[in-house]
Amino acid sequence: MWRGSQTLRAARLRRDVTTDVLVIGAGISGALVAESLADAGLGVVIVDKREPVSGATAASTALLQYEIDVPMCRLSTQIGAERTLRLWRRSYLALMALRTRTARLGIRAGLRDCNSLYLEGDRLDARGLQREAMLRREAGFELQWLSARDVRRTWGIVGRSGLLGFDSMSCNPRQLAVRYLRAAMRRRAALYAHTEIRAVEPGRPVVAATADGRTIKSRHLVFATGYEMPIGVPRKGNRICSTWAMATRSQPSWPTRCLIWEASDPYLYLRQGPRGRVICGGEDENFDDAGRRDSLTPGKVRTLERKLHALLPTLDPHAELGWSASFGSSPTGTPTIGAVPGMAGCYAVLGYGGNGITFAAIAAQVMRSQLTGERDVDADLFSFHRRWPVLQRGHRH
Repeated sequence: MWRGSQTLRAARLRRDVTTDVLVIGAGISGALVAESLADAGLGVVIVDKREPVSGATAASTALLQYEIDVPMCRLSTQIGAERTLRLWRRSYLALMALRTRTARLGIRAGLRDCNSLYLEGDRLDARGLQREAMLRREAGFELQWLSARDVRRTWGIVGRSGLLGFDSMSCNPRQLAVRYLRAAMRRRAALYAHTEIRAVEPGRPVVAATADGRTIKSRHLVFATGYEMPIGVPRKGNRICSTWAMATRSQPSWPTRCLIWEASDPYLYLRQGPRGRVICGGEDENFDDAGRRDSLTPGKVRTLERKLHALLPTLDPHAELGWSASFGSSPTGTPTIGAVPGMAGCYAVLGYGGNGITFAAIAAQVMRSQLTGERDVDADLFSFHRRWPVLQRGHRH
């Protein structure tokens, strides 16, 4: 788990307040949404029942990609070619906007550009990857299809063809969230920790009651609570799963500055981390019991070590750190963002899928448009009211 020096202390809410927007959750989604809304001139209050940035954000492996978990060739059979194209393009634009916005704010947070190597697996073989490459090129994305020989020559990975994509990034996720929260606070957003919202009364205004008996009245309320969604917020077919990750010792060498992941289910993913470590994750399972998840961590880390060694035998696979976390799995690998049905004045950000930070950037854009009376041309792709035309049963790769 990330344990950088960047911390952000916040007091407990001890009085009743009124504001334009209440953002519940001080992780990466809440941070990006709050900064964007504060920049738009809205009064923002952010609350978290824990310390800021102490939930799933701190456990993120922070592979920042525009590539959605479900490849274009599979997603188009689920929701249609036109919607698939829009989703992939919007994901790309959001990631580019996050890069630009972060630079404009003077935020570093270990943000750096890198390529992305997508390896053939049990969901897409070499022929499937070639078709995926064709669809991405038709959509306007720059990429390179690599034969198994090409992959072996560059990375030392044996028997796997791949797609080399560009414009991905990596970062320290905790620092990124902390510094976006600070940017929001410079625009007079207020942040409160250890402030649990026990009840929400939708309406105009929305009235939120804390566990300490305080009241927060707001024109709008945004649930940015990760995977701890309150009763009444639809799941849209999403489910909570468990994942595991590890960080190796510092490596004497690394084949290239590149994110690596597989067209498999579950898939292995890895990247270069701080001080030359390898950050590696995967072994996902479909349950969300924290006690059971944590008890499996030692065995899961050993499995990740074995898989890392099999993939890149020149690296030292031994873990120096290991951790587990919850994440949301989406049938289409895409988030749900927008007004909550039946809850006037309430919105939610359900960043389900493997691109949590990219989806948080999309959420910041969509929330800003909707709460300032503007129009987001892709809001329908993420809405709670969307209805996908299921053309063929698909699978998350």
